Amino acid sequence: MIKTIIFDFGDVFINLDKEGAMLHALNLFKTDSFSDEMIATNNLYEKGLISTSSFIKFYKDCFPSIAETEIIETWNIIIRDFPKHRLEFLKTLTEEKKYTLILLSNTNELHIKQVVKIMNSINYIKFKNCFDKFYLSHEIHLSKPSLDIFQFVLDENSLLAKECLFVDDTKDHTIAAAQLGINTWNLNPKTEDITQLFEIKKKLF
Repeated sequence: MIKTIIFDFGDVFINLDKEGAMLHALNLFKTDSFSDEMIATNNLYEKGLISTSSFIKFYKDCFPSIAETEIIETWNIIIRDFPKHRLEFLKTLTEEKKYTLILLSNTNELHIKQVVKIMNSINYIKFKNCFDKFYLSHEIHLSKPSLDIFQFVLDENSLLAKECLFVDDTKDHTIAAAQLGINTWNLNPKTEDITQLFEIKKKLF
């Protein structure tokens, strides 16, 4: 029996353009792929282990001809819209009080600022208040798919893995959670929507 639902954020609630953002960045930086150093820096920033200013400085040092504003715009272009029906679904779920609701997102300071801008601060606060716990990777210094982040959530909330459902669009993340005995739904954002939760995973409920 599921007592706790753990949700990812991007491409579960807010839409992302991962492919478009990658192509835009590669075009801006005039490269075919991200270097190991760039990937490592992105990961450090996602875990909040370097500041936003240090993150931007790294890219400015690598690409001195590119303006800081352009770097930030390119970084944030991945964030798209937040469909209203998903927020309404979440609000209804919260009001029913049947489950403990947790958000667990790999994100960073710049992306969250962009999310607030797109959603507007009032809707973002409404969204955040729907959850019993709200975990962002750059605030807890852990990121998916490390087993540590899932164990952290279980331990912090005294949860039994078998009573949890984790929803994420990234296969590596759901595979990792399943290793700890957590039930999972690897949501496909092209064909599925979070509002179909109780239809698609009805056997768990």
